[in-house]
Amino acid sequence: QVQLVESGGGLVQPGGSLRLSCASSGSIADAYTVAWHRQAPGKQRELVAMLTNSGITNYSDSVKGRFTISTDSAKITVYLQMNSLKPEDTALYYCNARNRWYNSWGQGTQVTVSS
Repeated sequence: QVQLVESGGGLVQPGGSLRLSCASSGSIADAYTVAWHRQAPGKQRELVAMLTNSGITNYSDSVKGRFTISTDSAKITVYLQMNSLKPEDTALYYCNARNRWYNSWGQGTQVTVSS
């Protein structure tokens, strides 16, 4: 089991950018997938971006072309680069890493997009 800690959230104006980081307590090189999810108040948690261990990415339609998921070369940190942010991107963002032995979640980092 790996422990995940997100950071990088905050308040940003519409059109701005943020980069979220998810630090793992160990290598996540054996994870089948790493992903970012988000949950807005009163809404269900939704998948935002996913990266498989074969390098395939998948994005929700609402963020496609604006968000990019990546990892560092050591497979310790997962990033979410968010550009052209919109008020509807406001949510608590969670990092996830999983394989057949674990399904780990971080505690979340708040992103607020507002003028």
